[in-house]
Amino acid sequence: MVTLANILENATSSDKAIIIPDGPQLSYAELNDELDRIASILSSIGLSKGVTASIVFENGLEFINMFLAVAKTGATVAPLNPEYTIDEFKFYMNDTDSQFLILSSKTNYSINAANQLGVSIIEVSMNDSGQLSLYKNNSELTNKADINYPKPTDIALFLHTSGTTSQPKGVPLTHSNLMASLSNISSSYHLMNEDVALLVMPLFHVHGLIGVSLSTLFSGGTLVIPPKFSASTFWKHQNDHKATWYSAVPTIHQILLMRAEKDNAPKKSFRFIRSCSAALAPSVFEDLETRFGAPVLEAYGMTEASHQMSSNLLPPFDRSPGTVGQGTGVEISIMNEFGTLLNPNNPGEVVIKGENVTLGYHNNPSANAEAFTNGWFRTGDQGEISNSGILTLTGRLKELINRGGEKISPLEVDATLIKHPNIVEAVCFGASDIKYGEVVHAAIVTSESISASEIQSFCSDHIADFKIPSKIYIVDQLPRTATGKIQRRNIAKQFNNS
Repeated sequence: MVTLANILENATSSDKAIIIPDGPQLSYAELNDELDRIASILSSIGLSKGVTASIVFENGLEFINMFLAVAKTGATVAPLNPEYTIDEFKFYMNDTDSQFLILSSKTNYSINAANQLGVSIIEVSMNDSGQLSLYKNNSELTNKADINYPKPTDIALFLHTSGTTSQPKGVPLTHSNLMASLSNISSSYHLMNEDVALLVMPLFHVHGLIGVSLSTLFSGGTLVIPPKFSASTFWKHQNDHKATWYSAVPTIHQILLMRAEKDNAPKKSFRFIRSCSAALAPSVFEDLETRFGAPVLEAYGMTEASHQMSSNLLPPFDRSPGTVGQGTGVEISIMNEFGTLLNPNNPGEVVIKGENVTLGYHNNPSANAEAFTNGWFRTGDQGEISNSGILTLTGRLKELINRGGEKISPLEVDATLIKHPNIVEAVCFGASDIKYGEVVHAAIVTSESISASEIQSFCSDHIADFKIPSKIYIVDQLPRTATGKIQRRNIAKQFNNS
């Protein structure tokens, strides 16, 4: 198995590959036949190596089938968030040099953007049995051509990462990068064809696409794809389809916990629960394991590494709250600012090596010069590794709060705040201060009325005084990205300017 064209080869042809609740279900044989049919149609209109196609779909069968069919032709897939503005669509399509836009006819802004850029538009519709029809200029595409299958070194996926600059950076990932990552993820969690993954994350992001969906198909398991995450139907889907695992950001885990009694959530549920894309507070980790009766495995991933880099492992291995486990088929080390690798238990920047790591950003030599040192990719995250190889993240290097020379990890303060029974979500950040240079501020969401002074008093029992937020914003909700993540720098910018 060397490219995404081979991703289904670990499966039994009669096993269920994809289930759409209240919709079509496809076996692996049916999925493979459909991918061959679509790929041959796409090949007839010019999709092949060197061509990029942007795809715009909500979560569903259309996304999975078009993603894998485009990849099968040797072309590059660039998934885009359906909620983008026209300007955002234009930027991403232009930056990826997309020649095609493939979408359902429900989406409008991307069509406008494609028309302005002269990008060919392919519209997709699906019948009740899950078969797709492709249209160009209102005419159905039926011609077929031989498929030029990709090589491992061909670019399969083109994504963007926000990084620390205002301009998103393009991240090309090869078939080899992706297949290495899928193998790592599958091995980490002992994924089998008996496993059923319940998707809750968006497919246009690496967490939902690589961390759950492609890794499930790679391992021959079954993927259940609701149209979007809904706490009110989550446990019904889990029960109806006997889902064995799911992966989500901490926000979704917290929502499920808050509603657990109301939703009559089972006391014993999944084979495991995975958390990634943001730090999981130890208190939430413990509540998840206690309430849902499943081991919680926190993982560490990023786009440039084709998602997963490390993870806590299944029992009998220890699961350490507040850590992200050990490297999963990826070399992980700690480096100082001068490029020297550090011994265990010394904090520094997390650096990685592996077949899953991108070869470099797209048309961005300055970013590549900053990102790679002696063959190691610098993640921009601060952490340390224990003698037993367990990685603990302490924050983003540029997010550390420097209060009069005292370096404060925002993750530590977040974890303290979230321990309070009336605090649902918390994000702390640095704010300019004449006396100290920076001080700690925090924005929180509460379940019951509580004052800032009560929160500060609570913090004083858990962290040193200089770490306690000097100002606390109590809000109804925190702003999020399209994937449900809370980006600390966006929170800081909003409240520091308020």
